[in-house]
Amino acid sequence: MEKSKIWDILKNILKVLITLAALYWVSTKISLGELTEALKNSNFLYLFFALLAYICSILVASSRLNSFFAAIGLKLTERYNFRLYQLGLLYNFFLPGGIGGDGYKIFFLKKNFQISRRKVLGAVFFDRLSGLWALAIIIGALVIFMPRFAIPNSVTIAILAVGTISYLYVLRLFFKQFLKNFITTHFKALCVQGFQTLAAIFILYSMNFDGKFSPYLLIFMVSSLVAIVPSIGGAIGLRETVIFTLATYLKLDQHIAVTISLIFYIISLLVASSGVYYIFRPQRLGADKLPSAKEVEEEIDKEEEE
Repeated sequence: MEKSKIWDILKNILKVLITLAALYWVSTKISLGELTEALKNSNFLYLFFALLAYICSILVASSRLNSFFAAIGLKLTERYNFRLYQLGLLYNFFLPGGIGGDGYKIFFLKKNFQISRRKVLGAVFFDRLSGLWALAIIIGALVIFMPRFAIPNSVTIAILAVGTISYLYVLRLFFKQFLKNFITTHFKALCVQGFQTLAAIFILYSMNFDGKFSPYLLIFMVSSLVAIVPSIGGAIGLRETVIFTLATYLKLDQHIAVTISLIFYIISLLVASSGVYYIFRPQRLGADKLPSAKEVEEEIDKEEEE
């Protein structure tokens, strides 16, 4: 067996072990009985609103990615792109971390639209980067509303401004094709994170929470950074570990913090499951058969060797 194959297998095993270890650690710190009880006692109307807010975030996120595709000359209808986006969401949960939904989309588009992998990879990368930028903006805004950190507002605003200017400068120097749609794509990025923040707010309301929202929203958004790291099962366990640690540090109720994360995970998994339809009806994506994970892995390995 080739060294690269062995390394890929070891990486995936390591990711599974880390995920299981994180889940076990969280289970020793949080009472599963209390979490179950919290779910049972939740206000399902607010949970429905949280689901709608999350769906809105996914619709906007799909449109944002399509804007990046348009910048590289890949013209997809919003409907077709959303179908592919749904499939990608599903595979983010169930494909090996080294591939994930993004890797699958890159392979699929390269194969079916005769476009270079490098271009599609660039579009997907900057789509993620725009999301990271929006996340930083919202985290900064939440920090401003939390005087307990004793961070001057001018410092927070200055850091965000310098980061944004540096980001624009790099785009202008090396990636001008993505600079043209900067306002559109990054407004959509803010909307995506805004809708997900709104989903977390509805989850708090569903739990009849009447305390300060901003600390819980802050650790929820910071934990979203874990989603950037390739992982197994949509970062389950890892995100909760981050949330528990931050909640302990900020002296918040760990059960409430972790419950928010788990309910959000369930909602995201429900929405991602809609991608199953395209496994059974690949014709809706213009294909007779969807490529397997093995095919995608082999193609990625082949291109890396070249």
